[in-house]
Amino acid sequence: MTTAAALIAVHDVTKTYAMEGAPVHALRGVTLDIHAGEFVAVVGPSGSGKSTFMHILGCLDRPTTGRYVLNGRDVSTLPADELARVRNETIGFVFQGFNLLARTSAVENVELPLLYTRKGVVKANERRDRAMAALEAVGLTDRAEHHPNQLSGGQQQRVAIARALITRPTVLFADEPTGNLDSEAGAGILQLLRDAVDLDGQTTLMVTHDPRAAAIADRVLYLTDGRVVADLQRPTEDEVLAVMNR
Repeated sequence: MTTAAALIAVHDVTKTYAMEGAPVHALRGVTLDIHAGEFVAVVGPSGSGKSTFMHILGCLDRPTTGRYVLNGRDVSTLPADELARVRNETIGFVFQGFNLLARTSAVENVELPLLYTRKGVVKANERRDRAMAALEAVGLTDRAEHHPNQLSGGQQQRVAIARALITRPTVLFADEPTGNLDSEAGAGILQLLRDAVDLDGQTTLMVTHDPRAAAIADRVLYLTDGRVVADLQRPTEDEVLAVMNR
């Protein structure tokens, strides 16, 4: 592992929710580093804290206690408007449900983040050029003018990945990116994520329940009861399965 400063550093992070008056401990003292260019998969049973962990790292939520440093900045206690700025400038998201606008073409969906970027005004022709280049990268230039209901699940997820990457985010978060897809489409999505890391140096964190998906990552974190109980480097699918079934 490189000795360079971590891109993501969390120290003793907890998250507690109040459910019907009783505390629910979603995260219990998580401490770890993730470096630039890593592909990290997060696995664990339902209720283990995977989604909570991703929401905090993705600045969609704040820890109850502990410290979270993202790209050299402590974001643990930032107010909502500052967290929104961090998300806009630093983070890309790929959601399980795609979250595409139904009445908008594929290329227009991909362009959307460039309409709201704080990195400067992006002119219409540049937005279109960058969106088409992003669609080309995911093999969908021939579907640029199609609407989501004219695309397969795998194609919709490819559009979502193109949209997430178009702002060239510092880190990409993918929440169950193959969860709604058949095995062939899912394999294609995983290869896209792998290529983004290998070819472009994209830092990626993927939450998944699938050991086959997790095994393509450089590193697999296994969460249970809000704690990271295993941190595997380049595991095989069998090694991931062994940890998940223990």
